[in-house]
Amino acid sequence: MRQQTEDGFREACHRNGLAATHQRQVIYETLCEMPGHPGPEEIFARVREQIPSISLATVYKSLHAFLEAGIVHEVSLHGGSLRVDPNPEFHHHLICMQCRSVSDVPAAMVAPVTMHGRLPAGFRVKHYAVEIQGLCSDCAGGAASVRSRRVRKPSAVRAQSAAHRRTT
Repeated sequence: MRQQTEDGFREACHRNGLAATHQRQVIYETLCEMPGHPGPEEIFARVREQIPSISLATVYKSLHAFLEAGIVHEVSLHGGSLRVDPNPEFHHHLICMQCRSVSDVPAAMVAPVTMHGRLPAGFRVKHYAVEIQGLCSDCAGGAASVRSRRVRKPSAVRAQSAAHRRTT
């Protein structure tokens, strides 16, 4: 598997005019071996075990080069830090709103996306992705216990909330 990853990486770099340096190779292999969709800091921590002299800036620059070349894809967490996905297959994501974990969902499990209405003139769709947001099993289990421990609102706040509900 490692040889297949290495060969695929070198081929992708060659196709995209990107130098397949040793550092980039280690960064890419580390990314592929990590579970989930790690961020640069997580990748840096692992790569540093193999290349102690590598900098976080080098990891960021390499990831951005991979993104520009289409070797990896960015997972958007709306305001979170950069997260990357080495999975080349078309797929979607489950995103936990609490712990921010990201899991792949095969495209076949999601109904095809259809557009209703017209896009702005000249806009050309190149890619689309579905993000299904909710709570992962770990956080959903924890949410139930948090709800049971929740402190009751003071009576004045409960009265204000009830008055607000009646006016809306």
